[in-house]
Amino acid sequence: MTALTLSTSAAPGLRADAIVIGVAKGAKGPVVAPGAEAVDKAYDGRLAGVLETLGASGAEGEVTKLPAPSGLKAPLVVAVGLGAEPEKDSAFDPEALRKAAGVAARALTGAKKAAFVLPLGDAADVGAVAEGVQLGAYSFTAYKGTAPSENAAKAKNGKAPLAEAVLLGGKPRDAAYKAALARATAVAEELNRARDLINMPPNDLNPESFAAIVQTAGKEHGLKVQVLDVKALEKGGYGGILGVGAGSTSGPRLVKLSYTSSKAKKHLALVGKGITYDSGGISLKPAGHNETMKCDMSGAAAVFAAVVSAARLGLEVNVTGWLALAENMPSGSATRPGDVLRMYSGKTVEVLNTDAEGRLVLADALWAASAEKPDAIVDVATLTGAMMLALGSRTFGIMANDDSFRTAVHEAAEEVGEPAWPMPLPEHLRKGMDSPTADIANMGERLGGGLVAGLFLREFVGEGIPWAHLDIAGPAFNDGGPFGYTPKGGTGSAVRTLVRLAELTASGDLG
Repeated sequence: MTALTLSTSAAPGLRADAIVIGVAKGAKGPVVAPGAEAVDKAYDGRLAGVLETLGASGAEGEVTKLPAPSGLKAPLVVAVGLGAEPEKDSAFDPEALRKAAGVAARALTGAKKAAFVLPLGDAADVGAVAEGVQLGAYSFTAYKGTAPSENAAKAKNGKAPLAEAVLLGGKPRDAAYKAALARATAVAEELNRARDLINMPPNDLNPESFAAIVQTAGKEHGLKVQVLDVKALEKGGYGGILGVGAGSTSGPRLVKLSYTSSKAKKHLALVGKGITYDSGGISLKPAGHNETMKCDMSGAAAVFAAVVSAARLGLEVNVTGWLALAENMPSGSATRPGDVLRMYSGKTVEVLNTDAEGRLVLADALWAASAEKPDAIVDVATLTGAMMLALGSRTFGIMANDDSFRTAVHEAAEEVGEPAWPMPLPEHLRKGMDSPTADIANMGERLGGGLVAGLFLREFVGEGIPWAHLDIAGPAFNDGGPFGYTPKGGTGSAVRTLVRLAELTASGDLG
């Protein structure tokens, strides 16, 4: 992780490999953002014109590097686009700062130290820039080279990520600023841990090894961890999780991860889909759809990261994470289309498609979470391709059994910079899951498949408990090039939303 410090030093006198400034897109060309006045002065007040000559416009994601003049001790200036210039007396949106910081951190791969003079109006801006730097500098190199020691800190082209970032304009003695920096660091570190898990190959990450990683983290952060193995799942009657994992030599697990606060008045339950590899089972996925299915445990990774973050932040709320872990494989012992599973809730499910497995493991975990009667439940899953068709690759869908709770979750997601959209649960789609053999089928109408999956999950939520379902199938894994603070590969989608929901629950402001 990139080390972060706050400083009131002036940019010209700071020794660093580079100085990062913000550039906005103005009505008549690029505009140097507040905070970089001393840097602009070193260019005799002509920095905006120089940048325009070099083709810079201030557009979001744009990076322009130029040699520093003699008035600066750093040899390089990196101008990063912030997007449209805000209206008079308005500040830059924290997400614009977060994205710009991420772009700059990635552009400075290989640098030892950089000074960031992006506009910092308050502690929230400090948190946004700090998050952006640490998330943007992320790289996954554990499997590069011939020995782990060769890759410990290397990123692309053999260069290490940015080692240190100094946030100029931050107030190192201000309690709010220090708290914002500490929060950003804790959340970013855990989010990057989730990315590491998502990027791990499935021959190394299976339900058993995932559970072991959670146990190790639990000891480190004082969390209670309970792992149900195959025998315990059989004894408890967890037919959904067992049915999905039946075809694999790596047995399924249900992991319960608990953070408790002596000052807590509320209890938030988080449930994550943890399919460590999804072949589709007997309903095998077609060629071209298997290669990234190691990411099908992204929901469980997000829940894991959120619970640890809550512990590190010392939030005054009880947070329980349920990780439903299984590997969905075809074999002679695998669940077949047409089989009927008896779920942990006692309901029976006719399995019409073994590739609709996420809802089966989540159903058991949701019922287990409901038994503790939490104040709210949020589940997270890379659940349906239909949600990707509806919302694209960068936005997750939110469904809920309560409209006001769905709105609260959506607002939390937008607040932390995670694109999300509220989706309905149309009652007429429920009939499509009627089964002549069992209580319900795991498939319904093809059209609106993401909503059908949400309706299925709703059947396994305890009565009277506010519940939301986040379908992160689109943004959980980035197949394309990096953008903003989002890398190629696992993204850690929904971690920041879950952490914010825990904070809001602690303060009594959720829903």
